[in-house]
Amino acid sequence: MAEPLLQLKKICKSFPGVKALDDVDFSIREGEVVGLLGENGAGKSTLVKIISGVYMPDSGDMVWHGNKFNIKSIMDAQERGIAIIFQELNNCPNLSALENLFLGREIRSRAGVVDFRAMKKKAQEIFSYLGVQIPLATPVGKLSVALQQMVEIGKALLTKAKLIIMDEPTSSLTEKETRKLFQIIKELKAQNITVIFISHKLEEVFEVTDRLVVLRDGRRVGELETSAANRDSLVSLMVGREIHSFFSSRSKAAGTEVLLKIENFSGPPNVSGVNFELHRGEILGLAGLIGAGRTELALLMFGAEQKTSGKMFLQGKEIHVRSPRQAIENGIAYLSEDRKTKSLILPMMVRENITMSIHGTLSGFLGTLNRKKERELANSFVRLLEIKTSGLDQVVNNLSGGNQQKVVVAKWLATEPSILILDEPTRGIDVHAKAEIHKLITDLADKGTSIILISSELPEVVALSDRVLVMHEGKVRRVLDKAEISQENIMGAVFAR
Repeated sequence: MAEPLLQLKKICKSFPGVKALDDVDFSIREGEVVGLLGENGAGKSTLVKIISGVYMPDSGDMVWHGNKFNIKSIMDAQERGIAIIFQELNNCPNLSALENLFLGREIRSRAGVVDFRAMKKKAQEIFSYLGVQIPLATPVGKLSVALQQMVEIGKALLTKAKLIIMDEPTSSLTEKETRKLFQIIKELKAQNITVIFISHKLEEVFEVTDRLVVLRDGRRVGELETSAANRDSLVSLMVGREIHSFFSSRSKAAGTEVLLKIENFSGPPNVSGVNFELHRGEILGLAGLIGAGRTELALLMFGAEQKTSGKMFLQGKEIHVRSPRQAIENGIAYLSEDRKTKSLILPMMVRENITMSIHGTLSGFLGTLNRKKERELANSFVRLLEIKTSGLDQVVNNLSGGNQQKVVVAKWLATEPSILILDEPTRGIDVHAKAEIHKLITDLADKGTSIILISSELPEVVALSDRVLVMHEGKVRRVLDKAEISQENIMGAVFAR
């Protein structure tokens, strides 16, 4: 058997109140695709951040091509041929897509001047290869999360990497973009390039990996050849127990009362003439490819963007939502697909993030925040959603991505909304937490909360939705009733002429 490209021996890493890695061993050979699995907080992201130079281990050895080495920075890792696509997008939002793509590795002329023409040509080649069209001059912060993710993937492909780490690379990609990424992984493997692949979507792991390494609570608990693994045994190994159902069933059908009606909604950048009704206690799925207008429609409804035309009726009465505050006052909550920049204040504590939208209800006559009520409410959601944290005062930035997502869910549930818009609610969440979120969604709907579910995971949309609106280029292409909902019908509507 060939010598490993990379070996990690007894790696340990601790953060305040948390031991993230405890004597972890890991190895990978050239041209191998290894899946790194585990629940949120298992230590996956910490391990790959050590490999890529973001963190230094507290103890343990790292071996590259048979020689011990230390990586002290991301640039140090890149010089050795290690690239990473982060789960949390690692871009500069005010810089253009082109500038982000070449940041730190600009193409220069012989005179040392940045050659923008050469960079544009190379960028167009990369994005054409990825099968996406990205406006190169647009600030990255104005692109959808999915397109930002494709910029990150493009960055990794630009380097002459020997090892590429992909941390939840498909978390905001649709089926079409995911298929293209899988083809790229196969081509990388054929070129003897090594890939560490992290995903909570087990069907992806089974498709693209050769071997699986499982972490639980900071420890390595198992290794399996992918061909010998199955879903149930893998999940049991990851969570330490069996999960009998990945999707929760409704205990009762959605109501017939029209709670919300949208008429001829249009707005930037491409939403045009959208009409639909949302019933009380209904889970309404929004499906479509990147750029279909799903997130853009949600932002218009929530008042985060201003519509150019259209009306919104709540229980038959027209309402005017020009800001998120007005949306919340009307019982509408929106969980953004981008938790890092639009949903959380990362340097603040868990309890502060959970309660930030309801200070009015937690304050007394003089406007003083009731800290006891704040802690009680925040603690109730930590227990309900099983948020892994050292305490209510832990800084959110120190939580795993999945636990950050749970804090966002808690923040909006605290507003007790009648309409909850969920934009990629299980992005970056492990299988156990995902099952819990699915159950929470169905429980909320059964209790009368109306839910609009935006998800790039078609199985999730199919399993949870009572109806599905299929969007394409900012318009509703088709509405599927419960009996019509299937992945085939959704994709058929997307590509229908």
